[in-house]
Amino acid sequence: MTTTPNRNQPVEVDQQWLTPKEICAQLQIPEQTFYQWRAKHIGPHAYRIGRHLRIRQSDFVAWLSLHAEP
Repeated sequence: MTTTPNRNQPVEVDQQWLTPKEICAQLQIPEQTFYQWRAKHIGPHAYRIGRHLRIRQSDFVAWLSLHAEP
């Protein structure tokens, strides 16, 4: 899911930003899987910064915790 930051909500500049390639390396999945998740709106929250896709590390960690097995 790609969003444009709301002008009323500040985005923390000191956040760690991850690329899709870095997330795929951490999860040991193909990039194609990441983009399929995005198309189905089940992947981690992402931001389009210029032409680059970035995911805040805190959003990635939150997404992971929601998908943990009980």
